[in-house]
Amino acid sequence: MSESRPITEAGGRGDRSIPKIVLTDAEAGAAAFVGSNSRSYNYFEPKKRRATKYEDVTVDVQPDPDRYLTQGWILGWANGDLGYDASWTRMKSSDWHRFRDPNEEWEQSIYINNSNSVRTVQSSIENAKSGNAFEFWNKSWIPIIAKHFSAWGHVDQGLGMYVFMPAQRTAMSNMHNNAISVNCMHKLRTAQDIMLYNMELMGIFGDEFDGEAHQEVWLNDPSWQGVRENVERLMNIQNPSGSSEWAEATFASNIVFEPLVGELFRSQFVMQFAPSHGDSVSPSVIGVSEREFNDRDLRYTMDMMKDFLEDETHGEENKQIMQEWLAEWVPYSIQAAKGLEPIWSESEVQPVSFEESFEQVKSRFEGILSELELRVPEEVTT
Repeated sequence: MSESRPITEAGGRGDRSIPKIVLTDAEAGAAAFVGSNSRSYNYFEPKKRRATKYEDVTVDVQPDPDRYLTQGWILGWANGDLGYDASWTRMKSSDWHRFRDPNEEWEQSIYINNSNSVRTVQSSIENAKSGNAFEFWNKSWIPIIAKHFSAWGHVDQGLGMYVFMPAQRTAMSNMHNNAISVNCMHKLRTAQDIMLYNMELMGIFGDEFDGEAHQEVWLNDPSWQGVRENVERLMNIQNPSGSSEWAEATFASNIVFEPLVGELFRSQFVMQFAPSHGDSVSPSVIGVSEREFNDRDLRYTMDMMKDFLEDETHGEENKQIMQEWLAEWVPYSIQAAKGLEPIWSESEVQPVSFEESFEQVKSRFEGILSELELRVPEEVTT
């Protein structure tokens, strides 16, 4: 029996041989990483003492040659770009993998939270139907819901499909794009909630409820054209390469538009005016969206922006860029908010004036900027 030789030595019969295998350390996983010698097999440094389930299934799922792929990017895009490019946003970071979603969203929690939201909306409608709650609606309120409440479905559809969906595709780490993608699903589901509610009301009120009125309102009603312009501008935020400028899109939508316009409509109009007209259902439907924004979408956005602002290397530069974004986007959202003023006068009962409502959202917006230590633009204080 012949003596065995290592596989790295050339072998064969006579002059025939196989090339000698050379290990170059260019294969994936060759780099040393946090936990290389640990039996817990963590590739990352947990935020706390022990990694959470969210971190286990989210951190480093997206590859990055700056960390472990010593052979470079193993994926690319049709236009020739390789992997993910830091130039896709003006924000800079000394560690793109530092951010952690405070909501700790991962596959299981996404399904659980969205299922709970759907059940809340459906049960509110079914309970109202079984209790004949719709019979107590003030008749003057029915066309207002048909026109204005349903028109908000266009806002959420635009933000979900054309703002947050492109943003999550280009975000620089799996922790960023995972949080933004959940935001996307919130908006798309809420748009669906509103349209399904619209259809329910068509069946309940018949000819009294114009189920198509929202389309004309969104396209031509002067009260909504500022909102429409704002949303369409958000849909077209791009970086120099033509893809979504994901950090600016997230900032302009969740730090500026939602507090100044979204909360004005949801909290200050629907939730304040509906009960005065015998409507307890519409606040429940739109309230799910409001809660998701306050408790989840704004929460992750604040932490994401704080991470950029507190970066030891790039924090000051990032702060200046955010001030530029405020200067660009606040005027559009102020214009959109003020444009909605006429709908405050359409109802028979006016529990709060537009001026009072607008002051509430401006104060809230100032609080958000104060927490981020950003200057409040003059348009808000004047």
